[in-house]
Amino acid sequence: MRILITDDSAFMRLAIGRTLAEQPDFEIVGRACDGREAVRLAKELRPDVITMDIEMPEMDGLTALRRIMREAPTQVLMCSTLTTEGSYQSLQALRLGAADVIPKQLSADPQVKQRFLDDLVRRVRGLGESNRHKQQSSDVAPAVSDALPEIDASRMEMVCIASSTGGPPVLETLLPSLPATLHIPVVVGQHMPRLFTESMSRRLNDICPLPVIHAENGMELEAGKVYIAPGETHTHIERVSLAKCGLRMSDEPRESLYKPSADVLFETAAKVCQQRVLGIILTGIGDDGLKGARALHECGAPLLAQDRYSCVVYGMPRVVAEAGYATASLTPDDIAKTLSGLTARAAA
Repeated sequence: MRILITDDSAFMRLAIGRTLAEQPDFEIVGRACDGREAVRLAKELRPDVITMDIEMPEMDGLTALRRIMREAPTQVLMCSTLTTEGSYQSLQALRLGAADVIPKQLSADPQVKQRFLDDLVRRVRGLGESNRHKQQSSDVAPAVSDALPEIDASRMEMVCIASSTGGPPVLETLLPSLPATLHIPVVVGQHMPRLFTESMSRRLNDICPLPVIHAENGMELEAGKVYIAPGETHTHIERVSLAKCGLRMSDEPRESLYKPSADVLFETAAKVCQQRVLGIILTGIGDDGLKGARALHECGAPLLAQDRYSCVVYGMPRVVAEAGYATASLTPDDIAKTLSGLTARAAA
């Protein structure tokens, strides 16, 4: 797996390079100290994955990303500062074509530093494997999306959406398709730090016809509203009354790799709502959501998975589809059509 490292900090280039070079299947093919050099090396070296700093002299990471996606497209992992400004820049990078974003956390705390480096390796490997798969299958025509499923809107109590790598741009396709007539709440779990989920909530609120709220512990779910699960904690669905559900934030289960966990979101929704919840699982690395998908499947709830060819990384939807838990595998546009049809039937 060929990797190009881009950062104006010699220390960061060294730390990232040393960690990635320890992986037997990784090859560091180049190092760039600014965006201009990154563009040149991307065209010259054709790496499988580029790690890209955002704030750099000569040419910043966002400008470099635009040019790379136009002139030498590949999987780009943006490395952002964990700040409010960094979160806005990260979301912009995803809209420009970056595959994923990771916050820089080379803290003096050795545990925090190690978690960052382990996460970096995991994300680079996932993106590299996805890139190779896409290159190997580029001469094969994409499969036709499954038929849109018939979902009885009158029986639905909520929609739960889980996504990870490549998810925010897909959410910007799905959520604006929800008309203001929606009569059930929507809960979204996206693998991101809290600052990033806060920024994403504000962005989605600006472009969606429904109110989009960054969820808090103890909130009661209201019909016609979208709730973004905060990063760095799990979001549990709980019954607060015969007719209403609410949200509880918790660090449990502590062993879960991702927070918010798709498994926790789906499992608790299945326990509370049974077959009256529509689950949706989008692009992402790993198998988070598989156990939750099984819980939805066992209680008869429908579950839509993003299709293979539209995913940045076909990980989370793949394991769900291969296990037989997906009602249908659909493109983002077809998932949006299903949601629109759901609300239309609900309003009828």
